[in-house]
Amino acid sequence: QVQLVESGGGLVQPGGSMVLSCAASTTRISFYAMGWYRQAPGNQRELVARITPQESTDYADSVRSRFTISRDNVKGTVYLQMNNVKPEDTAVYFCSVVGPVGWPEEHTYWGPGTLVAVSC
Repeated sequence: QVQLVESGGGLVQPGGSMVLSCAASTTRISFYAMGWYRQAPGNQRELVARITPQESTDYADSVRSRFTISRDNVKGTVYLQMNNVKPEDTAVYFCSVVGPVGWPEEHTYWGPGTLVAVSC
């Protein structure tokens, strides 16, 4: 069982920046894919960005060039650097890890979510 603890959400002005962090409890995080999803009111949960164990990255078109995902396997943490945020980025952001990738016990874990509100 992997526990995820998110931090960094809150209120940010349009055009501003924010960093989300997610710490995972496993010491084997280097074998996990890590990612961020978001869910706005009335919408389905959607992928924001993800990073593989090999550090390949993938982004939603709506955040590409504005958001950057990165990971620190020593700290067991995944980050989401959010720049030039827009009101439409307002959502609850969820951290997710999947792994160990390719192993029989591969499983998806979710954090509780952190609210990001973009408003003047």
